[in-house]
Amino acid sequence: MATSTPLNTTPPDTPELTATELAAWRGLLRVHAALFKALDSELEAAHGVPLSSYEVLIFLRSAPDRRLRMADLAERVLLSRSGMTRLVDRLEREGLLAREQCSADARGCFATLTDRGEAFLEEARPTHLAGVRQRFLRHFTQAELELLAECWERVVPGAAEGADPAGGTASQT
Repeated sequence: MATSTPLNTTPPDTPELTATELAAWRGLLRVHAALFKALDSELEAAHGVPLSSYEVLIFLRSAPDRRLRMADLAERVLLSRSGMTRLVDRLEREGLLAREQCSADARGCFATLTDRGEAFLEEARPTHLAGVRQRFLRHFTQAELELLAECWERVVPGAAEGADPAGGTASQT
């Protein structure tokens, strides 16, 4: 019987992370978790929806014709397809988005932002943007924010998608 080496196995001579490397890595994880939890709580308390629902609606708002294929939406929101289906089911029940069949692919469908979803975003958006500014952006200069966006792009191309290099208003989440 053949055995294979798991992909996550590291050779015994792999050096530990330096203190700086570990601080950067753990800092990223902790900051992300803390910000997500705080922003999620704010939206839930003020508007009755979690951050993941808000993100779905924002991506739809900025899409052509306010709609995206379900698979593309799941990729942008960083959810599995089954997780996206459950979330879209809930948002559809609330009237914030609608599903539309894809004429080019009978198996596929689009999620489309409804007028009610647009109105909801107009109400919830100030809460979210104020939270992002207060909890994250105020800690950095404009140059530091540009550097962060460049760094994210190096790690995951497309991570800063929607950013306006001229510093203007971009598609905001």
